[in-house]
Amino acid sequence: MPDYKLNINGESHTINVEETTPMLWVLRDHLQFVGTKFGCGIAQCGACTIHIEGVAVRSCQLPVSAVGEQKITTIEGLSEKGDHPVQKAWIEHDVPQCGYCQAGQIMSAASLLNSNPNPTDEEIDEAMNGNICRCGTYTRIKAAIKTAASN
Repeated sequence: MPDYKLNINGESHTINVEETTPMLWVLRDHLQFVGTKFGCGIAQCGACTIHIEGVAVRSCQLPVSAVGEQKITTIEGLSEKGDHPVQKAWIEHDVPQCGYCQAGQIMSAASLLNSNPNPTDEEIDEAMNGNICRCGTYTRIKAAIKTAASN
């Protein structure tokens, strides 16, 4: 098995896994970054969303061999103290119920605001379309994204 040197949350990690191992399992099982969740395994629900160079990516279908030296950010690395504007807005709007999808939702929202600091309702809907919330907190999610955008 090859060694992979990964830049995760600003720190270097070397991992020895099969080249086809999904980043989700590298993060969760090998490196203990368990904030990223397994949902569907087919990149449809968004629970496993991480950032690669600031762009939201589904880690359950991303093989470790495709990452190279790109910077990876997990929910644990979004902010040191949980004070990213999206995280603060999530709390303000009481978004989570069960909380399972929230890491992926937050990572998708943060990626959206990185690329578009003042999104319209339609742009929010489009960016968040692939993130499923079984509790149905979509109205609060959208409100939180608008609040984060205004801060």
